[in-house]
Amino acid sequence: MPASLRAVRQRIRAVQSIGKITRAQELIASSRIIRAQQRMRDAGPYARELTRAVEAVVSRSHNIDHPLTTEPEHVTRAAVLVLTSDSGFCGAFNTNVLREEQRLNRMLSERGIEPVPFVAGRKGVGWHRSRQIEMAREWTGFSVRPSVTDATDITNGLLEAFDTKAEDGGVDEIYIVRTEFVSMLTQRAIVRRLLPLEIEESTGEPSAGPLPNYEFEPSTEIVLDRLLPQYVEGRIFYALLESTASELAARRRAMKAATDNANDLTERLTREANNARQAEITQEISEIVGGANALADATAGSE
Repeated sequence: MPASLRAVRQRIRAVQSIGKITRAQELIASSRIIRAQQRMRDAGPYARELTRAVEAVVSRSHNIDHPLTTEPEHVTRAAVLVLTSDSGFCGAFNTNVLREEQRLNRMLSERGIEPVPFVAGRKGVGWHRSRQIEMAREWTGFSVRPSVTDATDITNGLLEAFDTKAEDGGVDEIYIVRTEFVSMLTQRAIVRRLLPLEIEESTGEPSAGPLPNYEFEPSTEIVLDRLLPQYVEGRIFYALLESTASELAARRRAMKAATDNANDLTERLTREANNARQAEITQEISEIVGGANALADATAGSE
């Protein structure tokens, strides 16, 4: 077998092996995405009702002076929570999130604010370490199946930094950089500010209907002390679930594209191998015919 034909067949076997791996990854992601979407839908009503409860408390209270709702006079440091994946094979999922983080960091730096990274996911942690960017906190190991405990751990780390003065190593604002699940084909990296809460005055009715009329006991401040941390935790947990669904959808799409490319490349290499084999057979036939003619000529001359 000529060296060129042997090399082509080796490439075919290598591409077929890669295609089996990408196909397996595609099937795994497809089986997990349904469960991830279901968890995200199940957490949606709780997150919405908790948001309405906070809106009701804030809208029906006057002169609220709470650390989680009060804008600081001078912002010097801001926490940036970045949600990435623990594993690869998910296309541009992590790249888009990290690009949004860089854009946010530039915007904060232009305002004279120091960004403080809080990173979840091995890919994000590895990216920051490779660039020698110091992280305040890091979490790994739950990007595919986050739990409430994971959200609580992240929330406690962020609120601990938020409750500490900036000059003592704390932060004045908290931002989150994550991926929004739009559909199976579309996932969008976005930036949102978690704290302080942005309070907007409005004269119209909310789209979800009138807000509940709560009575507070013993005071609004004590209610907010208990309610706002749960609100932040709920927002973070829903963001983790949405990031998981986006990661699996991106992985499924990337692995399907990789499998299709592997199949196309296998077909092209197979044609190339067939052409090489046909050329080899033609060459062998030509040599046999040439040898037979030479033998016939030699026999005729001897006679």
